[in-house]
Amino acid sequence: MVKPFLSVGVDVGADFSFMSIALPSQEFVSKPYKIVHSDPRSLSGAVSCIRKAEERESSKARVVLESTGIYHIPLFCYLKEAGFDVIVINPLISHSNRNFNIRKVHSDKLDSKKLALLGLNPDLKTSVMPVELVLNLRGLAREYFSLVDNRAAYTMKLNTVLREAFPQYLGIFSKVRGAASLMILEKYALPKNILAADPDALAAEIAKASRRKVSTVYPQCAKLIEAARAAQSFGHALPCHAVMIRLYIDFIKRFDEAAAGVQRQMEDLVRANEHEPFIWQIRLLQSLPNTGFLSAVTLMVEMGDSSVFRKPKQLFAYFGIDPEVKQSGNFQGTRVKMSKRGSSLARRILYLMAVRSIANNRKGLPNNAVLQAYYLDKCRSKAKNVALGAIMHKLCNIVFAMLRDNKPFVMISPEEHCRRHEMLKTVAA
Repeated sequence: MVKPFLSVGVDVGADFSFMSIALPSQEFVSKPYKIVHSDPRSLSGAVSCIRKAEERESSKARVVLESTGIYHIPLFCYLKEAGFDVIVINPLISHSNRNFNIRKVHSDKLDSKKLALLGLNPDLKTSVMPVELVLNLRGLAREYFSLVDNRAAYTMKLNTVLREAFPQYLGIFSKVRGAASLMILEKYALPKNILAADPDALAAEIAKASRRKVSTVYPQCAKLIEAARAAQSFGHALPCHAVMIRLYIDFIKRFDEAAAGVQRQMEDLVRANEHEPFIWQIRLLQSLPNTGFLSAVTLMVEMGDSSVFRKPKQLFAYFGIDPEVKQSGNFQGTRVKMSKRGSSLARRILYLMAVRSIANNRKGLPNNAVLQAYYLDKCRSKAKNVALGAIMHKLCNIVFAMLRDNKPFVMISPEEHCRRHEMLKTVAA
């Protein structure tokens, strides 16, 4: 039998929070208490309020916080260090209990009361707060992809300006943000600047930026000059375009440097903690074909503690790749999509891993022959994006099995897998 306890609900905000204390009888101890995060007296007053309630009722208190991005973390640590049992719940759970009364009222004070009443449930599903190493790597990983996304945004802006000022340029280089391309655009922003330049000097600069021999870049240099001539008749280059092109290139380079710096910080942090089990799990994921350092780290930090997942379907739901089922009475929804409720960054990594798994390498051989064959078989009866979703599920199954068994990836054909499974069934019988 569960011993009665006090439930402390805290509705967390950016600068202040409201706290309510509920008794096992679902009555409240007092009015909601306002906690000002920047005021030490307000924080210590909240601790005193909880302790007085514990002494008066002769019961321990359990504090319930709603996961609110980053705002709940300082308060969680503060209350944890004060000696309280603090739990974090998913906002989806608290939002499903909104019908506190008939009136349509929403306020921070009322939300703290809802959380306090919700916390009285002894079987409440809670979230696990990651350890400091995971939080460090998670913060760096998310910042890295934020920088990459910002770089992509300015690359798109650069493309947009070029389509107006120099539309023929986009077919000259394989990547607009490549080293040679950015060098040309930074020094010769407009078509007239390229036409005014010395062809030999232009070829030498392209060769230096792309690390190639000068003799190999002359055809590309000729195409560039021809494109600049064509832009004189089809293109609308203005002086402001040169300013914007150089500005966007400066931003792209800065984001590149910042992202590289963040990646180095992640690598240093991982090397400094090689003895930790969490880092060993990252190394396990790196044993998957075409799974690099960033993919392995990001997937693990978004997952947190892998031991909380008892079966692969829980991992599917956590990543948001589980099906969004719609059924009511005789109605059965046929257009089933991913729920996309979990970590968008983890889904992004899984998608990239799936794309790489079904692709061929430079030698024309499949990166993962088993998954590629499975994908092609699915494509016979399903749309390509549906088949790719099935590959993401397969990868989730593989990741779950690797972390559960604490073993690196080993390529096994479906036939061999079935044979081993039958052997295990025989031994168990």
